[in-house]
Amino acid sequence: MVLTDARKTALLAYCRIDELDAGEAVLLESLYAAAVAYMEQAGVSEPKEGTPRRAQYDLAVNYLVLDAYDQRETVFAGTIVADNPAFRRIMNQLKLTEPVVSDSDTAGTGA
Repeated sequence: MVLTDARKTALLAYCRIDELDAGEAVLLESLYAAAVAYMEQAGVSEPKEGTPRRAQYDLAVNYLVLDAYDQRETVFAGTIVADNPAFRRIMNQLKLTEPVVSDSDTAGTGA
């Protein structure tokens, strides 16, 4: 998924970032790519644009980007680190509603 101008604008609004210098712009794109990769590796594919599922997906990606952006210099004291429950609910819902791919869709024509 490419970080389009429209998607970048929405992401900046979510993160409450008014302006980025060149270095931060590169960082934001890297964090976005990492968040999209995380979603894919978690078993959540990118939904079609304009669907309610896409809105949930975008919120989850936004959360991951903001969390990584905010915690770049954070030092944790102790061992208690908890996920945001709203993020966890969205991830669970996205995983439970992942479209099923039939075996015929994934079977190769192999030799």
